Amino acid sequence: MTIAGAEVGSGKAAEAPPNRTLWILLGIAVALMLGRALGLLPDWLIRLPDWMIPPTAEWLDAIFAFVQNDLGLLQVTRAIAGGLEYLLDATANLLYGKRRWPYLGPIPWSAIAAVAAVLGYFLGGWRMAALAGGTFVWTALIGQWEIAMQTMSVLVVAAPFAFLIGLLLGIAAWKYRAFDMALRPILSVLQTLPFFTYLLPAVIFFKVGPTAGAVATIVYALPPMILMTTLGLKKVPPEVVEAGKMSGCTRWQMLTRVYLPAARTELLVGVNQVIMLCLAMVVLTAFIGMPGLGAKLLAMMGSFKLGRSFEIGVTIVLLAITLDRLSKAWVVRQPVHFERGTPWWQRHVFLLAGAGAFVLFYVLAQFVEILNEVGIRQNLSQGREIDALIKSVLDIDAVQAVTQWLRWFLNVQILIPFRNSLLWIPTPAFILLVTALSYWVGGRRPAIYAAVFFSIVALSGWWDRSVITLYTVISAVILATLIGIPVAIAAARTEKWSRRMLLVCDSAQTFPSFIYLIPAIMLFGVNDVAVIFSILIFAMVPLMRYTIEGLRTVPPEMTEAADMSGATRRQKLMSVQIPLALPTMAVGFNQAIMFAFFMVIVAAFIGTQDLGQELQRTLAGSDIGKNIVLGMNVSLMALTFDMAILAWANRRERALGLTK
Repeated sequence: MTIAGAEVGSGKAAEAPPNRTLWILLGIAVALMLGRALGLLPDWLIRLPDWMIPPTAEWLDAIFAFVQNDLGLLQVTRAIAGGLEYLLDATANLLYGKRRWPYLGPIPWSAIAAVAAVLGYFLGGWRMAALAGGTFVWTALIGQWEIAMQTMSVLVVAAPFAFLIGLLLGIAAWKYRAFDMALRPILSVLQTLPFFTYLLPAVIFFKVGPTAGAVATIVYALPPMILMTTLGLKKVPPEVVEAGKMSGCTRWQMLTRVYLPAARTELLVGVNQVIMLCLAMVVLTAFIGMPGLGAKLLAMMGSFKLGRSFEIGVTIVLLAITLDRLSKAWVVRQPVHFERGTPWWQRHVFLLAGAGAFVLFYVLAQFVEILNEVGIRQNLSQGREIDALIKSVLDIDAVQAVTQWLRWFLNVQILIPFRNSLLWIPTPAFILLVTALSYWVGGRRPAIYAAVFFSIVALSGWWDRSVITLYTVISAVILATLIGIPVAIAAARTEKWSRRMLLVCDSAQTFPSFIYLIPAIMLFGVNDVAVIFSILIFAMVPLMRYTIEGLRTVPPEMTEAADMSGATRRQKLMSVQIPLALPTMAVGFNQAIMFAFFMVIVAAFIGTQDLGQELQRTLAGSDIGKNIVLGMNVSLMALTFDMAILAWANRRERALGLTK
């Protein structure tokens, strides 16, 4: 959910739009389409001619060249890169033995696994200890320790920087309203920009490899930390603030001793989001030469070694789930207070246990080779066997018949006709249709934004590619809705199945996006169906989650009133539960669209004809202007839907009396 979208539901934008304006917009759009069908529409109204397209990319290139060379920004960023590279070399030396300062690594895998187990026990008991320790044991025994530590060496640098910068910017936004108002639209754009747009500037200003990967990761992970810091500080109860003032606290003491401790929960939620986004981005920075799990996964998928890809995918998932569970356990864990005079060792027993476990296994690893490093012959990788199993399953006649029929049916009967229909629509008619849809759903302000945003897309010179991107997103979200909503409604009927499905959704949200490409390629090869299928799985998660949450939060008195009136289960669902759950479900639908726009860029790896493919090509050169123009097109289209849907959700909540 983006900030800009969250604001459009207030005021006149939330009022139901009059039908007359809507019909005028639709009427003009239909007239333009009829004109093209009859051959009466001039070419410049079908697609903007080249002379009308401003050279935005060239202008941006000139601006960046001026900033980079004439203003000397490149020297500044390279100096920053030097300091960052020093930190990355240190973590790389400690985690996987890169020969740089402090010349102490690599730390034995068994010592890191032991410390992770102790940390897991401290935060969540034996189950968390088994998950945390077991993840690192798996990573070592499967032969992926070095590539996993290459990823972790960047993560342990990027996450603290993202946390600190986000915290400081969040405090500034809370303190100064003007700064907050200026920052919010920037954060809205950052939340919808495709990740490829972060990568090229990072490469140009901070060198290829881990340094650029760390910078792109930090910027990508900033928005949630800023938002959660601002939100947490604004929610501090007035009585807590008054108590701090009455005790004579200075400004610094008020911030560090009153506000920040009172906002602890929101800050730790921000930390959780930072960690997860950093892990996701560190994997995706494989496109700019960042070594680690992402680079290895890309290489394996590129050579269709799906068994090895599956193993690397499992490692990424386990790391994501472990980091997610540990950070969430940290959020809910309350500080433990000891009586005055309690011995130091009792107050820090887990710290001592972690240090003891580290020393013990560090010493043992010097004498037991397998506790220090798992060799190629010792690891338990079954990549070739999994490859053979996958091929044998896919070679089954029944499986081939189903996948081939689905590929033919979806491509020939649905996807290609739908794509061609969207591409046939004249550009002005398309803009008017999107404006009308935004007006009908969200009101006047979202409609104005839609008209402006899509006009900018048309003037970018990448209209057809943008339409193909939109076609992919719409197709995937529609299919995800048709599958996910019925499953979520069925699961929401019982508490047991609701918990199980929410657990599945929680786990699926921790999966890095590359993982969803594996089953798509396995089943459908490299084509549009595989792209749609991978996006569909990714987008279905928020749809199901918010549908279940919405149905579960329907007030019991409303369902009881329906039961007393003799309503059937279907009538109760359609007339009471779904109408009351619709605002929450709309948030899920909005998130599904945002997820789809993100995933369609990732799916460019499969081979598409949309903006994602063009964005990927820019990484091979230095076309930063083109890169930003393409990224902004994706962002503007995503923001259009975000604003309209959230405006409708806000209006619906007020109509139901759920908000003021």
